[in-house]
This record gives sequence, structure tokens and C-alpha cells, in this order.
Amino acid sequence: MGKKTLTEIAQQLKDTDKKVQLIYAFNGSGKTRLSREFKQLIAPKTDGNGGDAADQSELSRHKILYYNALTEDLFYWDNDLELDAEPKLRIQSNSFTDWVLKDQGQDQNIITTFQRYTSDKLTPRFNEERKDDSTGEVVAKAFSEVTFSLERGDDEHIGNLKISKGEESSFIWSIFYTLLEQVIGILNVPEPGDRETDEFDQLGYVFIDDPVSSLDDNHLIELAVNLAGLIKSSESRSLKFVITTHSPLFYNVLHNELGLSANGKKEGCYLLERLEDGTFHLNVKYGDSNRSFSYHLHLRKALEQAIAADQVERYHFTLLRNLYEKTASFLGYQQWSELLPDDRQTYFNRVIQYTSHSTLSSESVTEPTPPEKQTVKFLLDHLINTYGYLQHQDVPNG
Repeated sequence: MGKKTLTEIAQQLKDTDKKVQLIYAFNGSGKTRLSREFKQLIAPKTDGNGGDAADQSELSRHKILYYNALTEDLFYWDNDLELDAEPKLRIQSNSFTDWVLKDQGQDQNIITTFQRYTSDKLTPRFNEERKDDSTGEVVAKAFSEVTFSLERGDDEHIGNLKISKGEESSFIWSIFYTLLEQVIGILNVPEPGDRETDEFDQLGYVFIDDPVSSLDDNHLIELAVNLAGLIKSSESRSLKFVITTHSPLFYNVLHNELGLSANGKKEGCYLLERLEDGTFHLNVKYGDSNRSFSYHLHLRKALEQAIAADQVERYHFTLLRNLYEKTASFLGYQQWSELLPDDRQTYFNRVIQYTSHSTLSSESVTEPTPPEKQTVKFLLDHLINTYGYLQHQDVPNG
């Protein structure tokens, strides 16, 4: 498609009449900047003041709702160690959280969603409004901060805790997800006059950038399935979704759950690439990431380069094993060794020699000999020639 700026790519996404557009990009490729450029096209700033986090409250009830790393700027830790204060996650005043927490009373649903992705023992507690006893002035607004504790199962809890960055991201995503769930429900009412609020009547886009960086595979899959189900439940013809991710697994689940390979929908799937000159490509991708641009292609390329330069080292056996494992998983084999050629045990032992955790010291494993280096080439060629989906990268724009 040629070189483009992120603004031009954002315009391309805006001009595409698709319910869902799914973009895969490696970290550092410009996903978060793309979300900002897209937001600027849909709802440009008018006064030039304030950051993206401040804009979120305004945008959330108008033309675009977006989740990215900057959304997390609405939340910050207050942990005054000098005063030995208990850590609190403070929430900047904004209608993004005010609407879903105060107006809709969705705090319990947020807690339930958060515990689904973390632990049912880890419990957030939103604060209530507090007033100064002597003056009657409000000193802490309701839903302005949240604390976290571990439930012990005997009506007692351990707290307050400063949760991990990953758990914090899951908590913020849970608020966004609950808000999105409410918004879709409102917009599913066909007649604007029959809706409980007109807050979202102009909402046209939801842009979601990588909500999965902190999740293990099981929770990542659950999040993707839930998000896909929520998107499929949206009946509004005017509401569109753009999702970016660096996770092949997250991409695959959304790709399959949303049916993006069926009925001519595949042109809604892309690979975003950042070029050395600072420009970008947004290439159409066919099939899920296993069939086009997943991590396994990087493994293959690294191995091929090492073989071509006669620079195969011990760690290349680890890359080779990783490639076999990913291929076996994709094809449904229980053991990666099932993909090995005849005399499997010999080749299995050779790979294990260089990849076993018990033999990683330099004293126990020598550098590969020329015949052993040739084994890497033989096993890579066998995998590529036997299992055709690995050849998909040779197809233009594939």
C-alpha cells in the first residue's frame, strides 16, 4: 500500500466502512500513537490545552471512546511513605469513571470483572464520600480512590496492598469494559428518544489498544472472547471498532471469534509496520497470525540467517525447538517431537542436548560441531517443506 504517515493510516481506518478493524503490530510500531492520531481525526482538540488523559472524559460521551496506555493516566498511586499511609489508587475527576460508577452504580460489576482476570481473593474497595466533621465540607468525593485487599475467607482481609502494574492495568480495563458494556446496551435501543441517556448518541468509534500485556494466556483468551462477544452484541450500525495488539494469541482469538476470515471480511485485518525512515505500512493480512506474521516467522528468519552465514550457535537449537513447539501446538500435536523426521529419537536427543535446562552451563555443552550445525538446517527444512503453512510468508501481502 506504500509508505504513509500515522495520520494517513488513521484516515484510512476512518474511511473504511467496517464494523471491526483488527491490527497486529509489534511493540514499538506506533500502536498507541496511532490511537492518538485516530482520536485527533474524530474529535480534535479545540483549545490546545490538556493532555489526552484529560480529553478522555469529554470524548467518552461524544464521538470516540478509546482505551490505551494513556487511559491509565487517569489513575495514579498515592502512597506517602513518609507518613506511612496505606497505598490508594486515586482516580482523577472525569466523566469517564463518574458516569459508570456514580450514575450507573457499576462498581460491583467492575469488581467482578477484575477478579475474573486476577483472583477472587483480591478485592478492590471504592471510597465513599467523606465530609469534615467540623465544617461539613467534602474532603473526599465518592469514587475518587480505591484500595485493594486480600480476602481471607473468614470475613477478614489483609490490606491495603499496592497491586502490581499488571493487576492495575486489569483493574482499569475492567472499568473500561463495564463502561463499554453499558454504552453498547444503550445504543442497541434503536430510537434515540427511547434511550435512558443521550450521552452517547454521537459515539461513532471505539479504539482499543492492547489491553492484554499483563495477562497470562488463559485470562487473555477469556478477555478476547468476552470482548468479541460484546462487539458482536452491538446492533448499532454507526458504532465501529478498531483494535490493535502485539499479541498473536489475542489477535487469533479475536480473528476467529469475530469471524473476520469469513464472508469477505478479511480486508479488515492488518499488519502495521514502522519503517526505518519513520513512515509506516498498513498491509492487509489474510488469515490469523499463525498463518501470516506470528512470532514463528521471526524464528524462521533468525534461523535461516544464521544458517546462511554459517553462524549457528547453541541458542539456535532453542529457537528451532521453539519453532517446532509452536508448529505442533498450531497443528494439534501433543508433543513437538511428533513432527521430527524418521529416526525421531536421535534428532530429539540432539535438540534436547542443547535446550535442556539441566545442561545450559558452558562446561556441560560444547559449541555445535559442523555436522550438528547441519542438523539445524536439516530440521528447519524438514519443518518448512512438510508443514506448508510455514511457507505462507512467501505470498505477497500474506
